[in-house]
Amino acid sequence: MKKNSWLTLAAAAGATALVLAGCSSDDGDADAESTAGATSDTQTESSETAAAAGGDGSRACVILPDAVSSPRWENGDRPALEEAITAAGFEADIQNAQGDTAKYATIADQMLTQGCGVMMLVDHQGAAVSVTENAQSQGIPVIAYDRPIEGADYYVSFDNVKVGELEGQMIVDGLNDNGVDPAEATVVYIGGDPADGNAAMFYEGANNVMTEAGITPAAEPPGKWDGEYSATAFEQALTDLGGEVDAVWAANDTNAAGVITILDKNGLTVPVSGQDASVAGLQNVLLGKQYGTVYKPYQVEATAGAELAIQLLNGETPAVDMTLEDGTPFIAVEPISVGASDVQQVIDDGNASYDEICAGDVAAACDEAGLTAGS
Repeated sequence: MKKNSWLTLAAAAGATALVLAGCSSDDGDADAESTAGATSDTQTESSETAAAAGGDGSRACVILPDAVSSPRWENGDRPALEEAITAAGFEADIQNAQGDTAKYATIADQMLTQGCGVMMLVDHQGAAVSVTENAQSQGIPVIAYDRPIEGADYYVSFDNVKVGELEGQMIVDGLNDNGVDPAEATVVYIGGDPADGNAAMFYEGANNVMTEAGITPAAEPPGKWDGEYSATAFEQALTDLGGEVDAVWAANDTNAAGVITILDKNGLTVPVSGQDASVAGLQNVLLGKQYGTVYKPYQVEATAGAELAIQLLNGETPAVDMTLEDGTPFIAVEPISVGASDVQQVIDDGNASYDEICAGDVAAACDEAGLTAGS
């Protein structure tokens, strides 16, 4: 991979009419594209009205979901969004609901009372739906950021079906590397929170790839974005399977880490997927405990989201060519699959620290992979 590839992508997102990709499966693409024109016209008219009628046109109001499901929200998205929005001359009011739906609603009410020209919401367990309705009733356009929200004016995210496809391919490749026929493999699925619309997209993409390879889940406990919960769910599944497992599709690095604690406890090493390129995830990849992780440079998504918010604050009509299946205009960015040989890219991009990753017993694995502190 090329060094600092996210910089090129981010520049493209900010300088052009945003490059888009559909998030529906192949079977649904034709229907989505055939309805895109009419739906986009309706959504655009709604957004134009909202921009004209909105509250304080100088304020972008942003609500983040928590600080637990991923470190990206506070460490990555917050500073990137704030920098881009304020650099354009607008105020950025960014707050975190800390995993509390009641707090989410309270923050939204306070923001709307103070006035917003646009709202950018990362949904948490459906809390953003009523906030979206409330904002739109006041003429304020709503951007669903990273996670889809029913009724939002726009959706900005990584291509989440593609994320799942990359994860599914990790499992297929890992099984093949181990000489295990995917069609005969015992694979456990540890998914994300069903209340998160992205979780269904991750599952769709992963399941498409794994099903095509002949994989059927041997166990599929209810999902949740929680490492301890995932550990407990996987341990029960492993017990039910008599301690036999060939691979685990885990929807993100946090869930993968929970799974790996149980694998370690039982002296097992099998292919495990993940996403977010977290420090723990990258360490597990380097140690050979996790087959790979999906890298989603937050700068790219933040650039696309901030650019869209700025256009709406300026009263412009964004050019969006693709939609989700429900007709929501969709601005998508591409995720990247990362194995041990690709970790240097994440360090070079500034999205992980060499010192953090290569601490303790991971140092030898870093040396083996040829990692450096970067430039």
